[in-house]
Amino acid sequence: MRCERQPERRYGIKLLPSWRRRECLRCLRAGGIIAYPTEAVFGLGCDPWNETAVRRLLALKRRPVSKGLILIAASLEQLAPLIELLDSASRTRVEAGWPGPLTWLLPARRAPAWLRGRHDTLAVRVTAQPLAAELCRAWGGPLVSTSANVGGHPPARTLLALRRRLGGRVDYIVPGRLGDAARPTEIRDLASGRIVRRA
Repeated sequence: MRCERQPERRYGIKLLPSWRRRECLRCLRAGGIIAYPTEAVFGLGCDPWNETAVRRLLALKRRPVSKGLILIAASLEQLAPLIELLDSASRTRVEAGWPGPLTWLLPARRAPAWLRGRHDTLAVRVTAQPLAAELCRAWGGPLVSTSANVGGHPPARTLLALRRRLGGRVDYIVPGRLGDAARPTEIRDLASGRIVRRA
């Protein structure tokens, strides 16, 4: 798939022109898998409510459904249908690091098992990566966000690596530069305060 160069926009990130946004959204609505830049690596995403799409993504990564997945959003409100209502103190704590490269494990509410896996929490992040946030705003809700790699292999950090490793198995590639993070986002558990994965 050919990904054309796009003009530089705010934050030095290449944001999507309207025609590419439309193609990406059409792909998501059809149950496709997209690849797009995140804070540190290219991510794979799909409609989180489409079980077939999610399971296809998991099969591509060779990732067991029991492990669960991360969702990204443009705002906490986009995540509201999937997580329990946070009290004021918890909301303040969570939002202190958002938008940003910090993923929280929050109590799940009506989140399907294909997203949360064996857990009663859901991994979520309000992304600071402008292009990824733009995708979520255009989509009107959260997107699945898991590193673009097959289990046991390093995630793709360039378009070339992405195309070589997964190009034929991804339905749409969103071009753009990664954010400034050197490693995938830190994951924290809200209930215990435990750091599950360090950045």
